[in-house]
Order: sequence, then C-alpha cells, then structure tokens
Amino acid sequence: MANTSEKINQVGAEEKGNPNISPQDGDIVDGNSAPHDEVFGTMTEDGPNYRGLGWLGTVALMMKTQIGLGVLSLPKVFDLVGMVPGVLLLCIVAATATWTSCMVGVFKFQHREVYSMDDAGRLMFGKIGYFFFGVAFCLYWIFVAGSAMLGISIGLNAISSHATCTATFVAVAAILGFLLASIRTFGRISWLAWVGLTCILISIFIVTIAVGIQDRPASAPQEGPWSSDFEIIRTPTFTDGVRAVSLLTFACSATPAYFSLVAEMRDPQLFQRAVVVSQAGSTIVYLVIAVVVYYFCGSYVSSPALGSAGPLIKKIAYGLSLPGLFVTLAIDIHLTGKYIFLQLLRGTKHLNANTWVHWGTWLACTFGSTIVAYLIASGIPVFDGLVSLICALLSTVLAYQPTGCMWFYDNWNLPKAQRGSWWKLMVFWSAFIVVVGCFMTVAGTYGSIVGIIDSLNKSGGTKPWSCADNSSS
Repeated sequence: MANTSEKINQVGAEEKGNPNISPQDGDIVDGNSAPHDEVFGTMTEDGPNYRGLGWLGTVALMMKTQIGLGVLSLPKVFDLVGMVPGVLLLCIVAATATWTSCMVGVFKFQHREVYSMDDAGRLMFGKIGYFFFGVAFCLYWIFVAGSAMLGISIGLNAISSHATCTATFVAVAAILGFLLASIRTFGRISWLAWVGLTCILISIFIVTIAVGIQDRPASAPQEGPWSSDFEIIRTPTFTDGVRAVSLLTFACSATPAYFSLVAEMRDPQLFQRAVVVSQAGSTIVYLVIAVVVYYFCGSYVSSPALGSAGPLIKKIAYGLSLPGLFVTLAIDIHLTGKYIFLQLLRGTKHLNANTWVHWGTWLACTFGSTIVAYLIASGIPVFDGLVSLICALLSTVLAYQPTGCMWFYDNWNLPKAQRGSWWKLMVFWSAFIVVVGCFMTVAGTYGSIVGIIDSLNKSGGTKPWSCADNSSS
C-alpha cells in the first residue's frame, strides 16, 4: 500500500505541475492554454466544464446516490435476520464497500484514461471485459433508475391518496427525471444533491421519531394491548438471508458510479476523503434508522419504511422525500446517459462544443435511458424485489469482482522485495472479495427472483402496468 500511496502522490504532483490541467479550481480557458483531460479531451469555454465538481459536492452526490432507495428497505432487512445480525452485517458490508470504493480512486489515479468500469475492464480483460462491464454498467443504472421511478410513484400515491392510476405517476416521474438528468455536468447537479439529501433525511427522521412516540405502527393490530415483536436474533431461510445481504450491499455501495464522479472532480486527490466521509455518514444514518424503526415496529415494519408511522406521517414523509427521490432518479439517468454520450462523442470536437450534434446526442442519450427505465419500473412493480434483483444481478458484479481484480492488476507483478506480509494479506483479501462477489451474484439473484414471484402471486399483489395503489404496504 505504501507503493500505491507514492504513486497517488506522484500523479497528483505531476497534475499540479502540468500547465495544461487545472485540477484545483477546474477553470476552463480558451486558446492554446485550454486544459486537456485524459477522458474529456481539450476543454474550452465553448463547451461544458466537465471538471467542475468539488469534493463536498462529490460527498453529496455519493450520499444521495446511496440514501434514497436502500435506506427505505433496511428495517425490513433487520426483520429478516434480527437486530444483532442486522447491525453486524450492515457494518461489515459498509466497511467492505468503503474499501471497494477507495480502490476505484486508486485505480483511476494510476490509469487516468479510465472513465467507467468498461475502461477498467478493457485494461484487465481486453475487449471482452470492455463489452461486459459496459453493458453491466448501463443495465445497472437503468434498473436503479427504474426502481427510483417506482419509489416516486409510491410517494405520489401516498400523498394524493391514490388520486390517479399508478402508471400515470410512473410516467410523471420519468418526465421530470429526464428534465433534471439532462443537466450536463455533475458540478451543476451537485447542488441538487444537497437539496435532495436534506429533504430525504428530514423525511426519514420524521418517520423514525414518529414510530418511537406512537402507540403502535400503522400495520399492527389497532385494538388491544400491543408490544413490538422485534427479535435480537432470527434464523432466516437461505433465500431470506441472501436477500437481506443483497439489500444491504445495494444500500451501502454506489461504487459503480464512482469512476464517473472522480473523472469530473476539480481535485481528484480528494476522492478518498469524499469516500470516507460519505460512507461514514451513510452508515450512521442507516444504523439509526434501521435500529430505531425495527425496534418499535418489529415484524410490522412497512417497506418502504416511510409507511410505518400511519397515514398522516406517511403523507408528510413522502411529501418531503419526493425532491430527494427525484434527484436520485436524475443522477441515475445521468450516469447512463453520460456513459453512452461519451462512447458516441469521445475524441470528437462535438464532445466539448455546444453544437447541434452535441445537444442532440446528449438529449437522445438521456431520453433513451429514461424510456428503458420507465419500461422496467412498469414491468417489475415490486419495490423490495426489484431493489434486491438489481443488487444481486449487477451491483456485486460491478462493485466487488472488478475492484478485487484491480488490485491484482496493479500489484500482482510487484518485485519480490515488495511482496511482504501486507502484500500477502491483500492478495487474500482481494481474492476473498472476488469470491464473495461471485457467490452473492448467483445466490442473491436466485433469492430475489423467488421473492418477486412470491410477491406477484399473492392475492392483491401489484401487477405490471397496473393502476392499483402501490403505497398501501
């Protein structure tokens, strides 16, 4: 790791000393002094500033990417495994996610031309890796965008008492998501992330306080004496266990987005700081919400959890959380649209110029991503099942296996003199990350598919393209 740190510092020093790059302030200047970026090429005042994202804005984007969907399912995870196992699993998954996220920054520093997982895949595995990780990246964020649309439709149903068809609310989410996602740079979206993060945290803590002061949760029996049936330790089935871990992994890791974020930072050397701050903040919020809500609600916790405190609090909470859910949706669509946009225009003059080709391509990419996400949201309208399927099928493939392989790619061929005890420990750890990722991909996908089928087969279950109220849980 000392060797890695030296390389990071060396790259940072070289970047600061290069007159063609302005990593500290992100200024874009015209003429011969226009900065050149390994990903975005030569940038001028005639186009967007792709390097305008500060480290605090990066923290906001990281936390907003995580806190928005995953936190709504965490109390249900504790209901599956119990209080103590839930806390332990959450801390373990969060710590692992911190390492995988930091590994993205380390790899980016040493390979500045990398923009996304597909570029990393090409370095490690050639054309097959490039194609595989590129497809996985697009599918992952489109699925996440679909689940965000579904969450918004639940919120709109809740605050309006199901005023219209749920399919209409999903369409409204898609339209507004497209408009917000079409803002061209993360530097300009970061202020929206702060607004969205604030709104959703307020709504979640309102529910947390409400379930603590109310007599009983909304879905519990409303007559007779009642006490929470939370359990310290539960014995889940294999399917429930892997589903719970899949939900935790989804909640704690937005790693697939981090190459895109560090690529737009003014000072990429601050990426690791942003990772640690955002992951620590997210984990604390997760622990507070999951422990308190599960303690007071027990098996009667709703999913999403914003419905656990009764109709009035549910409407208030969803009303406050909607801006945050819309920002989450915008970020998800933006990630996919920006990836496709760069694939089409990278290396051309249109990438950094406000031409008709530039704007037409950009809007087509975000619109196309929105349409596919809308079809997914309408076709798989089961909140927990969709979130679990996304994580199991795609999240671990992008966050676990490749980050372990990144360490091997950069460190396996170190001179024998540098292969000490720490190197051997990291070999074991990186291999462990790859193996765990593979296991969770297979087992988690099976568990989530079983859960979706069971949910759709239930009497009164939400059906694809349905007008039924999906906020009643």
